[in-house]
Amino acid sequence: MVSAPITTSVFDLFKVGPGPSSSHTIGPMKAAFDFRQRLTDLQTDLQQQADAIHVHLYGSLSATGKGHGTDRAVVAGLLGWQPETTDPDKLLDLLRDPAQVYAIPVGNRTLSIGPQQIHFERVRYDSPYHNTMVLRLADGDDTLFSEEYYSVGGGFIIRKGEPEIAPGSLSVPYPYGTMTELKAQLITHKITLDELMLANEAALTGRNRTEINQRLDQILDFMHKAVRRGLRHKGILPGSIKLSRKAPILFQQAKGMSQSSDSFLIFLNAYCLAASEENAAGGIVVTAPTSGASGVIPGLTYLAKHHFHYDKATLRSGMLAAAAIGFLVKHNASISGAEMGCMGEIGTASAMGAAFLTRCAQPNGTIGAIEAAAEIGIEHHLGMTCDPIGGYVQIPCIERNAMGAVKAYNAFLLATSGAASFQKISLDSVIKVMKATGRDMSTKYKETSEAGLALSATEC
Repeated sequence: MVSAPITTSVFDLFKVGPGPSSSHTIGPMKAAFDFRQRLTDLQTDLQQQADAIHVHLYGSLSATGKGHGTDRAVVAGLLGWQPETTDPDKLLDLLRDPAQVYAIPVGNRTLSIGPQQIHFERVRYDSPYHNTMVLRLADGDDTLFSEEYYSVGGGFIIRKGEPEIAPGSLSVPYPYGTMTELKAQLITHKITLDELMLANEAALTGRNRTEINQRLDQILDFMHKAVRRGLRHKGILPGSIKLSRKAPILFQQAKGMSQSSDSFLIFLNAYCLAASEENAAGGIVVTAPTSGASGVIPGLTYLAKHHFHYDKATLRSGMLAAAAIGFLVKHNASISGAEMGCMGEIGTASAMGAAFLTRCAQPNGTIGAIEAAAEIGIEHHLGMTCDPIGGYVQIPCIERNAMGAVKAYNAFLLATSGAASFQKISLDSVIKVMKATGRDMSTKYKETSEAGLALSATEC
């Protein structure tokens, strides 16, 4: 009996939107868009009485929100923009002029919002989640209407007071909440992981198999476009760090070393840096599972397509395996840097990448090898801090994407060496350890820029 089955869509895990952080850009943009929609349903007298909209940011949304562009994302959402269709250049232009304000419709009138209405709160706020934002419709100091939202990683948001989805209200044909339960479903029904994932996705979204495959191809295309853009773009990334892009240099170096055994790793590093640098620049990326980790799987899938020459069907199967691992971490721990540190982002992405590679290389392989690869990927990221310098998703985030991909490849090699059955630690066990580690980790090391490498800002 599965007490709380996973009912997340593959396409909620892999979301398209602007960088640099799904928790700080995509999530707040969605929350602000939701608030805009709710304003239209208010009573006319409240709409007429209001004179301002205020946004209060808490936790890491406050601590690193400036560097992550949270203020721009909130304004974009209030303007009615959606993550997948946002023009990244226009997003970067928002709030560039501190004197400019933006008109937000409230009933048959508009209210202006600018930097003065966005408050980066430094006080401790009583909230069940680290990334909290409160949006208020106000008349002077009086609050006429407000909503509280939590950005919980990967662009997922929760609205305070919103009824939780009751267990069983969303049903899937093959429910599971742990890897143990997932393996039991595969054995009991004598089906493949692909078949299980496709059947559950169809039940959740109403898409048929052809539509699911088409969307998977689109997600891969978005990923690979980010890689290609990053391989072309040179120069300095936005922000005060003035970090130079490295991906084009590495790519040219790799092409000149085609006979060297090192070229393979340099190509992989270049692809991961390319997508991650695009994310840091506020470009369109895919959460995999977050924007901060959006270089790992795009880099690995780009390598798989262009170096291993896997066909579309194989790449899709790998993506489904990666999603299964991402679901398990999100369901039983967290993919949020503010909750788990960087092990929740790069650690999860590395585990997902290891599962992707294992599934692609072994189309008739066992779920045991996929589990072993994912477990190794997470195990060797346990305790990794999230300590971005200056609040920008640049140092150490960009290089960590490349390192996470290399670890994913090594985890795949270790898991497919013929000794997967010798693995002593299960994926379920390591996810429990991950959750406990995140709970015990000091808040300073979880996306606040108050400790670790973030204190090296004076050297940049």
